[in-house]
Amino acid sequence: MRLAAFQSNGRPAIGLRLDQEIVNLTAEGLPATLDELLRAGPEGLAAAKRAGASARSRLPLADIDWLPPVQMPSKAIAVGLNYVDHAAEGNFDPPKYPVLFHRFPSSWVGHGQPLVRPHVSTQFDYEGELVVVIGKAGRYIDKGKALDHVAGYSLFNDGSIRDYQFKSAQWMMGKNFDRSGAFGPEFVTADELPSGATGLRLQTRLNGQVLQEANTRDMIFDVATLVSVCSEPFALQPGDIIIAGTPAGVGFARKPPIFMKAGDVCEVEIEGVGLLSNPVVDGD
Repeated sequence: MRLAAFQSNGRPAIGLRLDQEIVNLTAEGLPATLDELLRAGPEGLAAAKRAGASARSRLPLADIDWLPPVQMPSKAIAVGLNYVDHAAEGNFDPPKYPVLFHRFPSSWVGHGQPLVRPHVSTQFDYEGELVVVIGKAGRYIDKGKALDHVAGYSLFNDGSIRDYQFKSAQWMMGKNFDRSGAFGPEFVTADELPSGATGLRLQTRLNGQVLQEANTRDMIFDVATLVSVCSEPFALQPGDIIIAGTPAGVGFARKPPIFMKAGDVCEVEIEGVGLLSNPVVDGD
């Protein structure tokens, strides 16, 4: 299934995508957010499938106002340097243990919504990434069973304010400016994709120019490893997300550097998962 979060009459709703239409599942009696649906466990997703099959009322996909798929995850864990070529372009050695940091929900927007370049910096960079969405709670999850805890996948643009990111040894400031990243457009259940979402082409395009191109099989730490490692310090909960890292081609490493600016459009696309597109605007 492909599920979308959107605004309906000014209120959040979730919908099941069927080709170029959306079934409003919330109007059929299901929860208003994917967060709630995932907390219901496998029965929640099964109920969504049943409601989608029987519903007659549908909305054109082009008319919906997208929201990020998960509204308020208890944890949003981002992964740095998870492709060898990206580590090399930043003059880092490939990590032997995942480089992890947090990303706050206030720092991202949905598909089609503007990414905001803060007025304090001109170094607004793009990073196309796979998102792993947890569907089953667990702690100290064995790697061999980790994919059982994954409900599905989505896309992320890990918009980064580079001069703030590199002010210190940790990256929290540069990765969490309000509305600097994007998440969406949809949540795709794991059964729609290869196991662990491996072998999928990833592209990031700025104004139509391909700047990042890679394959998810090239991640240093695969999805199962990331889920297992992230479950060690705390229990992962349904709706938690892991933003799985970006490949080479980011703007700050280019000569000359390429940064996002007002009027640009940035797209992240992963084969089978979808296309996340956002315009760029200047902030206050």
